[in-house]
Amino acid sequence: MIIDLINSYKKKGILVDSNLLLLMFIGYLNKDYITKFKRTQQYLPEDFDLLNALLITFNKIITTPNILTEVSNLANSLSGDYKKFFGRIFSKSIESLNENYLESKLVINSKELLNFGLTDSVILKSVKGKYLLLTDDLPLYYYAIGNGVDAINFNHIREY
Repeated sequence: MIIDLINSYKKKGILVDSNLLLLMFIGYLNKDYITKFKRTQQYLPEDFDLLNALLITFNKIITTPNILTEVSNLANSLSGDYKKFFGRIFSKSIESLNENYLESKLVINSKELLNFGLTDSVILKSVKGKYLLLTDDLPLYYYAIGNGVDAINFNHIREY
């Protein structure tokens, strides 16, 4: 099933949730730092390799301003040279991402907002019928697939 989803969305694109996008950027910064940084310590350097191998199969990596803001805020606790170098990598990488903007007012009355917050509500509305969602957030994943959104949970790929 995962392979079928990947093949069906290769040309359309994949939207990467905040935690995984942060993993990608920290991995670009220094793979060995993944387990040392408090926001990515649940991952291994091999997870970065797996994520990178998965993402290069897609023509487009989709993001939103909300996701980028979350990633930036999560990375704000980096210190010293890591913070400086992260800023450079983050800025450069944004140029290669396809950023989709959805006005917040389009989701403020949604049931998802109460359960998942603004970023995830925008994600759910942005991807449905357009892009594949990649997340490691289990409640978001189950909600997405239960509501007709094609999604992959990164932890399922890690286990596979």
